[in-house]
Amino acid sequence: MGWLFLTLAGLAEIAMTTVMRYIDWSLKPGPIIAFLVLTNLSFAFLVVAAQTIPLGMAYAVWTGIGAAGTVLVGIWYYGESFTSLQLVFLTTLIASVIGLKLVSG
Repeated sequence: MGWLFLTLAGLAEIAMTTVMRYIDWSLKPGPIIAFLVLTNLSFAFLVVAAQTIPLGMAYAVWTGIGAAGTVLVGIWYYGESFTSLQLVFLTTLIASVIGLKLVSG
């Protein structure tokens, strides 16, 4: 069950970083509220996951999911540039997260 909550924490992290793009600190509270809700949701799921997964492992996987997912959202949704070398390192990051999951008890 911990891995499910960790995955949800990572997905909330991706959503939170995506919403950051829309915060302009004007009088529009929607993006700021969404950011705060998603941030709290992400941390809450991480806390629950860390009760059954070692904290260091949970944190490493959470940041990996968030980082890789945010890069992919940037590429697919916002059309950000992407090089072959970036693909190599992103693949390494994703493989590392999967590897951490596979070697954990």
